[in-house]
Amino acid sequence: MAVSICVRLENAAARGMGMSTSLGKAVMGVELKVSCGYVRDGGKSGMRSRTRGLVSRRDIPPLAHAASNSTSHRMLGPAGSPELGTRLHAHAHALSRHVLSNCRPTSPAFKFDGPSSYSRSLHSRAQGTIPVSDVWKATVASRGGGRRHFQHMAPPPPSEDTPSLKTKTTNSVPQPPPPVSTSAPQSPASSTPGSSSSESSSTAPPSDKEHPSNAEQRRTDWSIIKRLMVNVWPKNDWKTRLTVLGGFALLVLAKILNVQVPQIFKSVVDSLNVDITSASTVWVLAGSLIIGYGAARIGAALSSELLNAVFANIGQRAVRKVARQTFEHLLNLDLKFHLNRQTGGLTRAIDRGTKGITFLLQAIIFRIAPTALEISMVCGILTYKFGWDFAAITALAMVAYTWFTVRTTSWRTRFRREANQADNKAATVAVDSLINFEAVKHFNNEKYEIAQYDKHLQDYEKSSVKITTSLAYLNSGQNVIFSSALTLAMFLAAQGVVNGTMTVGDLVMVNQLIFQLSLPLNFLGTIYREMRQNLLDMEVLYKLVEENTPPKDAVDAQPLHLQGGSIRFENVAFGYHPDRPIFRNLSFTVPAGKKVAIVGPSGCGKSTVFRLLYRFYEPGAGRIYIDEQDVTRVQLESLRRAIGVVPQDTPLFHADIMHNVRYGRLDATDEEVKEAARKANVDKTIARLPAGYATMVGERGLMISGGEKQRLAVARVMLKDPPILFFDEATSALDAHTESELMKNINTALLDKARTSIFIAHRLRTVVESDLIIVLREGEVVEQGTHEELMKLRGLYYSMWQQQASLERIEEEEAAQEG
Repeated sequence: MAVSICVRLENAAARGMGMSTSLGKAVMGVELKVSCGYVRDGGKSGMRSRTRGLVSRRDIPPLAHAASNSTSHRMLGPAGSPELGTRLHAHAHALSRHVLSNCRPTSPAFKFDGPSSYSRSLHSRAQGTIPVSDVWKATVASRGGGRRHFQHMAPPPPSEDTPSLKTKTTNSVPQPPPPVSTSAPQSPASSTPGSSSSESSSTAPPSDKEHPSNAEQRRTDWSIIKRLMVNVWPKNDWKTRLTVLGGFALLVLAKILNVQVPQIFKSVVDSLNVDITSASTVWVLAGSLIIGYGAARIGAALSSELLNAVFANIGQRAVRKVARQTFEHLLNLDLKFHLNRQTGGLTRAIDRGTKGITFLLQAIIFRIAPTALEISMVCGILTYKFGWDFAAITALAMVAYTWFTVRTTSWRTRFRREANQADNKAATVAVDSLINFEAVKHFNNEKYEIAQYDKHLQDYEKSSVKITTSLAYLNSGQNVIFSSALTLAMFLAAQGVVNGTMTVGDLVMVNQLIFQLSLPLNFLGTIYREMRQNLLDMEVLYKLVEENTPPKDAVDAQPLHLQGGSIRFENVAFGYHPDRPIFRNLSFTVPAGKKVAIVGPSGCGKSTVFRLLYRFYEPGAGRIYIDEQDVTRVQLESLRRAIGVVPQDTPLFHADIMHNVRYGRLDATDEEVKEAARKANVDKTIARLPAGYATMVGERGLMISGGEKQRLAVARVMLKDPPILFFDEATSALDAHTESELMKNINTALLDKARTSIFIAHRLRTVVESDLIIVLREGEVVEQGTHEELMKLRGLYYSMWQQQASLERIEEEEAAQEG
């Protein structure tokens, strides 16, 4: 039945606390793609699980299941009991986030005040301090002409144990779509997958409102050019320097021959401008000059081509160096950057930036420097042969041409910025839609995604039209300036011929010298325009490297020396957001060589323990030790080499199974890979595949099941064979039988070799055999001990165990009834 889990939870909670159930009506406009049960009605009772491929029942916190059934709320506490509110407080925010991640609005959207305020309000209601209407604050938001959405007012940390509203690449649970808006782009913090209304600062050019001043832009451009020139004239690399010197020698030779061509042509004209007798022949009159003319042109062309060949290696080496440095930098950045990045815009920005390096080097070496040299030579020849007036006309024309080109191009740059921004956004939408292909299909949102993509293409189209029309204006102005200068020079030369101070050959030479400048000048305008574009692209690339600093080892960092693998958290404080701490004063010890489990309600910080240990994040206070070595004082590479992890979301490469398992240890043999697969209880599954270990898993492993992905991840970490193992919900996607077999294999592997192993688990039956169980609640250790010891305490662990046991009994009864 299409009733929200939240409605059932609220109704059950209301009965458990003696409240009205009218609250459920507030969310009747939300239809979940999962039905988890129904409440007692007209004598009927029971619970049925009918998932539609999006959410597993075990993914929802156990207390939510219990509260969703009318027969279950009695075990939680008597009517009006604060105990119920206290326990709901621990789970309600996780459930609400889970629900919002799996719902599709069928009526005007809600604005939700966030799971934290919701759980606090629900808890307060259990104490009888606030009205029901304040528990869930829902206000109707306008349709905005596009897709309706839930706006998360207090975003949760992007890396807690429960599903996050900010998760960017979920396979099966799409984010609620944002409204189409023509207002200013949202900040990156409020962006959602499938939406490109915002662009990460590290992946997009500055927006129009952030345009730097001309002086600032010039300083930035010169800084980029200086950094690029390091690749042309590298320190202590004399081979490259000699290559550059040889290239510039060819450049000078090419330009000298180039300006000789008009002078030789002038001599040919003058030699033929005489009274020709019958005995005269072409060879006699101008044979040697014509041969010299041809030789000069061939020599100039060959020198230019040799110059291209000499500098090709330098340019490509510079591209490779910068691309490699950027890729290495991205891989070394912390997790926070990669959680916030937008893959489409980032890859497009890197691609444009590296291409810009090649163009900029070619522009400077093959266009700007040769053109400047040729203009200088032409002005010198004109001054020497015909006086300063011809040189002044040429120089003034070049200055006017350059000034007009620079000013107009600077004005046109804003259109290129807008086009780049729209291009990045279109790329981000395309990549997000293709990555989340299943989510698009689940909600029939192909038209929406196409509309979003086309919206950014329209923006790109508008900017491109402005670029083209402004280019026509630029070309027209350049032609007027150059043609006016050429006309004036021709008039002066013709006047000289009339006055007898110049020959017809001189007139031809003046015309050809100045006209010969039109080709490089025409390219100069184009080159400058493209240089501005590529400098913008490279600015984004360099900012990506400069503004995102990877974690670095301390100056006195030493390799990690393991002596058993004990782990100690000492008064650790940490929060993903300054105003929302996860840990305030967390302290616990994991004994060396023991199997330890960390359990607790969703959102208590279990996964954060690993992220701090692995140094994805640094604690705000306190220390973390491995064998009494502060992890901030050891080399990061040695720390991560000593830890193996099976994460919640298993990352797989678009390659075959053999490569994905071997990724745990790249030098492993095929037999070692197969043995790791056997330990992970996935070898039989692989054997049944038509291609076996050569089976392609698809991008991010989309072509295999979630359970198979998790077992491949276990095989990968088994192959790595680290002294410290960390399993973060490593069996959450497995059925009970497969999970049991896998846990037996893991336990056997732990016995074969002394290791410290940490298991994060929601299903407590998977960690019953642990040597130590640490129970977290609200970022603090509230209990610890063995399973038997914790059950005797009858505290939080006992309560969680009873809740899960009750759910398992209900499932067994359902299975028996349906059987």
